[in-house]
Amino acid sequence: MSPEKHLNDWHTNQTIAETISPLLGQLYRQKGVEVLIFGKTLVNAATIDIIKTHRLSRHYCQTALTPAQTLPLAQAINELPLSPCKVDIGQLAAKYWASHSDTDALNDFLLSALDGAMNGEGVGTPKDVVLYGFGRIGRLLTRLLIEKSGPGYPLRLRAIVVRGGKSGDLQKRASLLRRDSVHGQFNGSIVIDEERKAIIANGNYIQLIYANQPEDVDYTQYGINEALIVDNTGVWRDSEGLSKHLASRGAQKVLLTAPGKGDIKNVVFGVNDQVIQSEDRIISAASCTTNAITPVLKALNDRYGIESGHIETVHSFTNDQNLIDNFHSGERRGRSASLNMVLTSTGAAKAVAKALPELAGKLTGNAIRVPTPNVSMAVANLNLSNSVERDELNTYLRDMALTSPLAGQIDYTDSTEVVSTDLVGSRFAGVVDGAATIAQDKRCVLYIWYDNEFGYSCQVVQCMEKMMGVDYATFA
Repeated sequence: MSPEKHLNDWHTNQTIAETISPLLGQLYRQKGVEVLIFGKTLVNAATIDIIKTHRLSRHYCQTALTPAQTLPLAQAINELPLSPCKVDIGQLAAKYWASHSDTDALNDFLLSALDGAMNGEGVGTPKDVVLYGFGRIGRLLTRLLIEKSGPGYPLRLRAIVVRGGKSGDLQKRASLLRRDSVHGQFNGSIVIDEERKAIIANGNYIQLIYANQPEDVDYTQYGINEALIVDNTGVWRDSEGLSKHLASRGAQKVLLTAPGKGDIKNVVFGVNDQVIQSEDRIISAASCTTNAITPVLKALNDRYGIESGHIETVHSFTNDQNLIDNFHSGERRGRSASLNMVLTSTGAAKAVAKALPELAGKLTGNAIRVPTPNVSMAVANLNLSNSVERDELNTYLRDMALTSPLAGQIDYTDSTEVVSTDLVGSRFAGVVDGAATIAQDKRCVLYIWYDNEFGYSCQVVQCMEKMMGVDYATFA
C-alpha cells in the first residue's frame, strides 16, 4: 500500500464518520436509542472516537469493520420506529457483512434483528436524582448523568446537596465541575444562576441545596419528588444513618457510594445486581476495589474454582490522607500521601463475599496507598481447584471481556507498555493486564487495573438505573 493511500483511506473514514455522527445524535436525542460498537458507547462520540471504536472490531472479527460498513446500518436504523433501547451496530454489521456483499437485504435483516424494539413504550415519566455530596465521585457522576441526558434518558439530575453556602461557594463548585486535574475539562458549557443558586450544565438545570443534615431538606419545594438520593459522603453507612435521607420530603430511595454495613445489600453491577428489588429503599454500590475485582473473581471461580487467595491493592491516595505529615486518626494515614507508600487495610476482599457468597472466608486483603492521584491496581494471588496454563487463562479472560455477560465490567489488555495513566477514564470496573498474568499448576496471579474514580462511577450509574427501573434491552 502506497503512503498516499494510507492518508486517503484515513480521510475517507473521517468523512464517513462525520456523516455517522449526526445520525447517532438523532437516534439518542430523538428516540432514546444508544448506539454501541461491540459494547462501547458512541453517545457524544467525536469523529476520531468513532474511527477508533471501529478499530476495536479487529478483536471480534477476522478483519476490522470500517465506518463505510456501519454507515448504511445507521442510516437505515434512523428510519425505523424504535423505542428506547441499545443497539450494537458493530455486532449487527459484522453479522450482516459476513453473509452479504451489498445492502439489498439490509432492511429485512434489521427488521428481524430489531423486532423486539419496534413500536414499544416510550421513555415514560422522568425520574429525579439528587447527589448528596459533591466530591470526586459526586462530580464524576454529574458528568456522566449530563453526558447521558436527553429526551430518551429518564434519569434527571435535579439537585446537589452540600454543606456551606458562603459567598463564592457556588462559583467554586462550578469551577471544580468545569476543571479537573485528573479527568480534564468538562465537555460542554457551564453557566451559574446566582439568584437561584443553580448550575446549568449543557442545559441541565441543577439546583444547589445547602444543608447540614439530610433531614433538613425538603426536596418538594424545588419540584423534586420520589427522588433517588445518591449519598457520596460516606458519613452514614448503615440503615439507621442512611434512613435520615428518607425522612426528607420528596426522597424515595437511597444509593450509597461506599460499602454498606449491616443488612444493606452491597451490589456489584453485573455480578449480583439481580438482588435489587423494586421495594428496596437503601442499597450500597460497594467500593471501587470490590467492583474491580469481583467480576474477574466470578469469571475465574465459574471456570476454575477458587480455593483461597490474597488480594493486594495498590491504590492511589485519596482525599482522606494528608498531603504532608499531620495528625490522622487512622494508622499510618497521617504520613504524607504525596511522598510515601502507605500500608493500610482494606475490606474489599471480605466485601467480595457480599456480592459473591461462594467466596466467603476464602480471601484476605491489604492495601498500599501510593503517590498517584488516580488509577489503582489489584494483585490477586489465587489458589485454584483446577490446573491452568497462562495462555489458556488469558484466552479465557479475554473472551470474558469481549463476549460474556461480564463484558460491561471486565476489560482486557495484553500490551506490554500500559501504565496507570493510560487507564484514566476507563469505563470498566476492572482491566485485566494479560501481559502480567502468572499461572502454574493450580496457582495464578492476576493484575487488575481500575480507574478507582471514573470506572467506579460508571458502575454506580448502572446501579442508579437499576434502582429506578431503567433497564433497556440491547439488540445485537
